[in-house]
Amino acid sequence: MTLNRRTLLASAGALAVPTAVFAQAKAEFTLKYANNLPLTHPMNQRANEMAAKINAESKGRIDFKVFPNGQLGTDTDMLSQIRSGAIEFFTLSPLILGTLVPSAQISGVGFAFKDYNQVWAAMDGDLGAHVRKEIAGKSAMFAFEKIWDNGYRQMTSSSAAITKPDDLKGMKMRVPPSPFWVSMFKAFEASPATINFAEVYTALQTKVVDGQENPLAIIATAKLNEVQKYCSLTNHMWDGFWFLGIKKAFERLPADLQEIVTRKVNAAGLLQRDDVRKLNDGLVADLKAKGMLFNTTDAEVFRAKLRSAGFYAEWHKKFGDEAWALLEKYTGKLV
Repeated sequence: MTLNRRTLLASAGALAVPTAVFAQAKAEFTLKYANNLPLTHPMNQRANEMAAKINAESKGRIDFKVFPNGQLGTDTDMLSQIRSGAIEFFTLSPLILGTLVPSAQISGVGFAFKDYNQVWAAMDGDLGAHVRKEIAGKSAMFAFEKIWDNGYRQMTSSSAAITKPDDLKGMKMRVPPSPFWVSMFKAFEASPATINFAEVYTALQTKVVDGQENPLAIIATAKLNEVQKYCSLTNHMWDGFWFLGIKKAFERLPADLQEIVTRKVNAAGLLQRDDVRKLNDGLVADLKAKGMLFNTTDAEVFRAKLRSAGFYAEWHKKFGDEAWALLEKYTGKLV
């Protein structure tokens, strides 16, 4: 499957991939996977491809269904559904998962990871293992080994470029429904407003908020450039998607089917990481061509502001010494 910016940003209908290919026999297991991203996003490209492979390799015993674009509700709705068993699989930012499993948020500490080498070393290594253990111990869910990528998050605004922390003072900034985001933007003296992703475009269009922050792939596929003039390349947080499953539902699968699902989910996650990197690498030029204005920023200036505001010290205390030491094993000292 060849992926590039043109195919990823093409019409959703042309990109749909059928997930059930064994109509002649009823599947033994129907598995529902939901997410809130557009069908054109790499997550759904690879999820549909993954679902078709699971269905084929299981010889029709599994009917793995993909529900993209918030079809089954907001992140909050879907988190409730997966906890109740209404859906079997869900991808969720560690930062939003933090409302249920607080330690999951640690991978999103502001201005912590300098580059992707640090990110994948941590998330495929001891930090990721620690978080997965916490998820399994504090919820009815588990996370597959390979976290999927959302990308480094960037700040956008309708009024002016964000070049330094002072530019955020008083700004009405949309953030996802997570105390961690609220805490960080309050440290920057902004005015954060928690709004579910499905409502972000309208909130920006109607000036309920002045700005938002998301990876470039989401800014592009959700067409946020239509309602935001400026994009500041802050790389302020790395964000991913834990591919979550319900333990009881997964354990009902025979061992051979568990192995197929696990292998295909992890393989799709690795492919999706590469897709997101390639897509983000080329999106600045694409969005500039559509009229968006870009600027770069100095991460150390923002990091210093968080340090002086007590953000790192506060979250070190909340996460505890063990988890914080695992983070700094890969990022270097933050406090």
